[in-house]
Amino acid sequence: MNQPQSAVGNCLDVQSFINAQPISRYQWRVVILCFLIVFLDGLDTAAMGFIAPALSQDWGIDRASLGPVMSAALIGMVFGALGSGPLADRFGRKVVLVGAVLLFGAFSLASAYSTNVDQLLVLRFLTGLGLGAGMPNATTLLSEYTPERKKSLLVTSMFCGFNLGMAGGGFISAKLIPAFGWHSLLMIGGILPLILAVVLLFWLPESARYLVVRNRGTDKVRKALAPIDPTLVAQASSFSVPEQKTVKARNVFAVIFSGIYSTGTLLLWLTYFMGLVIVYLLTSWLPTLMRDSGASMEQAAFIGALFQFGGVLSAVGVGWAMDRFNPHKVIGIFYLLAGVFAYAVGQSLGNITLLATLVLVAGMCVNGAQSAMPSLAARFYPTQGRATGVSWMLGIGRFGAILGAWMGATLLGLGWNFEQVLTALVIPAALATTAVVIKGMVSHADAT
Repeated sequence: MNQPQSAVGNCLDVQSFINAQPISRYQWRVVILCFLIVFLDGLDTAAMGFIAPALSQDWGIDRASLGPVMSAALIGMVFGALGSGPLADRFGRKVVLVGAVLLFGAFSLASAYSTNVDQLLVLRFLTGLGLGAGMPNATTLLSEYTPERKKSLLVTSMFCGFNLGMAGGGFISAKLIPAFGWHSLLMIGGILPLILAVVLLFWLPESARYLVVRNRGTDKVRKALAPIDPTLVAQASSFSVPEQKTVKARNVFAVIFSGIYSTGTLLLWLTYFMGLVIVYLLTSWLPTLMRDSGASMEQAAFIGALFQFGGVLSAVGVGWAMDRFNPHKVIGIFYLLAGVFAYAVGQSLGNITLLATLVLVAGMCVNGAQSAMPSLAARFYPTQGRATGVSWMLGIGRFGAILGAWMGATLLGLGWNFEQVLTALVIPAALATTAVVIKGMVSHADAT
């Protein structure tokens, strides 16, 4: 068994210990549970985009009236992400995750029983609070249980659960909605998280790195780490993390806006913001754009799901490349290609097979890049501010999601066609590429 090289006496460095061990069943359990959290997060997040055509028909309202409802969960996700990070850095990752899953499960189920737009708007906002809190804290917890050599691969693999959940919403809705109505997708998106919350309560561990930084006691740290290597952990009289020596700020915002982190923080925000403009404009309005262009409801739902499924296909590859090459350049290339293929999608409306293929490839590019961003942020920040750093990137980025959903409604209202809307996405793709490449240059300069 390899010994952590940075263990001094009987004081065990938590990250060095994790780095030195093979990945255990215990850690794989954390991967699977976090994957399930973001899978259900993705399913509930995309639900409105898939039920919108049926909901509009059922309630006899035009698509413009659904604009606020489309954005309601996204606004809730902003507040959920911004609030949950500091809470997780103070009270722990696990308690926030369990609460988040309970919250979005309960209100998604309640949304299925809405009878008018106003009710649905409020319930989707409340659902969004839980959705916004789930993803960043799952990312943070998993990153703190993974070895450095596999961190990007495992975190992006987990994060592709979000894309798979969004794609799953499309495939499920294509079968369920014609048979059982729009309520059925929201009911599925409510019941499954409530079941998962109970599982998390008993099976999900707290972050050992968090327990060390917050001085929660040696016994709790030992209990959290023992399933990885009980013999080595039992020999330790105390535990440490590297940041205790270099990061002194106690306030989480002082950490993420300190000298070496401030510029990188702003560039992460800009990159993720622009990526979500692309993702949510297409997620929210691609099925509707296709319906307007003559596709059937089933075709529109299926091709919309392909966009999300593309992220599932590419996320693992992006994570693998990030562990071996410059991660900022890897992500930048994917954003650049996303703009190219979004433009190509807009030129392919007359050929349904070509359209489906290009939508899939565009989804691989932009969702692959988005899946990698939480891993990039988790590696950038220290334990003291990691949950806040990741969650604020995701929270600020949600304004891009809101802008993307709003842009779709606005551009359609102005009479823009399918080709024009898709061409406009070249701009945010170029801005995301530029920001993440500059972030890499700044980080390299700080390191040297």
